[in-house]
Amino acid sequence: MTDFLLPSIQSPSDIKDLPNHQLIRLCLEVRQRIIEVMSVNGGHLASNLGSVELTIALHKVFNSPEDKFIWDVSHQTYTHKLLTGRNHLFPTIRKHKGLSGFSQPKESPHDHFLAGHAGTALSLALGVAKGRDLANTREHVIPIIGDATLTCGMSLEALNNVPCDLARFILILNDNEMSISKNVGAITQILSRLLSNPTTNKIYRDLEQIVSKIPGYGAALSKQGHKITESLKNLVSPAAFFEQYGLSYIGPIDGHDVERLIDTFNALKNVNWPVVVHVLTNKGQGMDEAIKNPVTYHGVKPFDANTGKFLPAATKKPTFPKIFGTHILQMAEKDPNIVAVTPAMSAGSMLDDFMKKYPDRCVDVGIAEGHAVTFSGGLAHNKKIKVVASLYSTFLQRGFDNVFHDVCLQELPVVFAIDRAGLAGADGATHNGIYDISFLNAMPNMIITQPRNGQLLKELLESSFSWKRPAAIRYPNIPTSDSDKPLVVRELGKAEVLAEGEDILLIGLGHMANTALQIREQLLQKGIYATVVDPIFVKPLDVELFYKLLLTHKKIVTIEEHSLACGLGSIFNHFLMRNGYKDVQVANFGIPEAFIEQGTHEELSIELGLSANQIYQKIILHFNLDKGFIAYDHCAVAK
Repeated sequence: MTDFLLPSIQSPSDIKDLPNHQLIRLCLEVRQRIIEVMSVNGGHLASNLGSVELTIALHKVFNSPEDKFIWDVSHQTYTHKLLTGRNHLFPTIRKHKGLSGFSQPKESPHDHFLAGHAGTALSLALGVAKGRDLANTREHVIPIIGDATLTCGMSLEALNNVPCDLARFILILNDNEMSISKNVGAITQILSRLLSNPTTNKIYRDLEQIVSKIPGYGAALSKQGHKITESLKNLVSPAAFFEQYGLSYIGPIDGHDVERLIDTFNALKNVNWPVVVHVLTNKGQGMDEAIKNPVTYHGVKPFDANTGKFLPAATKKPTFPKIFGTHILQMAEKDPNIVAVTPAMSAGSMLDDFMKKYPDRCVDVGIAEGHAVTFSGGLAHNKKIKVVASLYSTFLQRGFDNVFHDVCLQELPVVFAIDRAGLAGADGATHNGIYDISFLNAMPNMIITQPRNGQLLKELLESSFSWKRPAAIRYPNIPTSDSDKPLVVRELGKAEVLAEGEDILLIGLGHMANTALQIREQLLQKGIYATVVDPIFVKPLDVELFYKLLLTHKKIVTIEEHSLACGLGSIFNHFLMRNGYKDVQVANFGIPEAFIEQGTHEELSIELGLSANQIYQKIILHFNLDKGFIAYDHCAVAK
């Protein structure tokens, strides 16, 4: 191979005239490009390797962006990005100020929604199709979903709303028998049996066409014949699962046969009813390591592009999720009443070892966050069972009502292990866990706590069941310190003073307490002595401690990796207002009310002004500490 095709592809129009043998070559080049870049950047590897031919076939047959490709989750859009003018920017994917790892309308008119959660594509596509029909335009609407999408309740709600006369609507079911972890549930069993007989499909359509041509009676007979042939078809194919929802079923089709995919899409371009095309793909296609280990290679860190082996980690410190997974297993080994629940995130939340050792006590409910929360509430109704519901912060948002109605209102002591709380790094705006304090704080009976290190995380886990109330332990996915010191019981609502002073009070939540300690060292260089408090509990606050500290501290700083609009700073300001503190000055540091894009944790912290040195400089300016202590009579929020 001397001349490469991919560099010449600036838009989908550039592949329209390529013969099939060149498209096959293009598939190889795209795979190699994805592997090369992912080996450096990390990212969603296996799912993108599995969807190369499917994406190329879609762009060959349809006319993006006029025809709307709407991707569920959209983590499998790397080929789509390469074909739509972003190949030269591809090395920046998931990097600060670079391409998003998901579809992003700000990058390209070929992307229609910024999507990072499963189960949204079908609902969005139906809305787009309705808007199209109201506007009397004729573009195709093509949602692309994975088999795991159908474990989402909203997807089933959308299926129930598909009009039987919806034209130019083609649902692509990319079936690789996986989401991130192995799929679970009854629907996945149905999908595994969807082996429609191609011969029956042909008879089905041919008979309908012949009958419909009978003068005067064709339409009526065709409608009745449709029912008869459908019954015959169901004897050899369970495709009725989709057809009962009004979609005609086509497939399954080899998702790595680009020629057959093109033929199929061409044949379906002008159908006047909704169709589902069932495509079978291999997660990790084209890379042996990814095929053998699709879970491990779903979201990868940097690896050797030649061998597929992962490169050594930059630090030997364990992450908060790693400490959680290890310790909850140790707790479960000692206590047979502990049960963990996860919505298809056992790998990310480090519950795989728990699941292997105690499969009956680690329950994966599929991509169904609301159900995971309510299911946990049902489990906790048995007072002997100690339930830990492990969810990412950004996914817990989908269970808002369930937390309120099925846990807090029922006064059930579910412990929520809220993973990825804080900045999500390379995953960006859809995955930042910076809103959970806000909605959890509104819930009566809810406890909210955050550890600053691994030791405290373990202590909070050990103590949480003694509180006998719904409790949220939130923690980020970053390295942290750990120790083998004996664990102490953490009393509900008790903060910890990490350093004492008399000039200024620094309150740092979670790992930001370590930032506060660094700021204290800088302030000491100016002869300013700061008290540093780790609140540990956001709700309830340690009001007794703060009453005492506010007797002597009139300058207060809160520091958090959460939205300023509704996080610790907001809660503490409300505490001050409610208790009539008028002679204090406050500066709140956190994340502004904006959508934060991707980048490393360090890059984003600096961009948001949350590094220790940046906060130190703003404290000096805000309180005029270079000129001594000059009182202000207003409360300020640092930006």
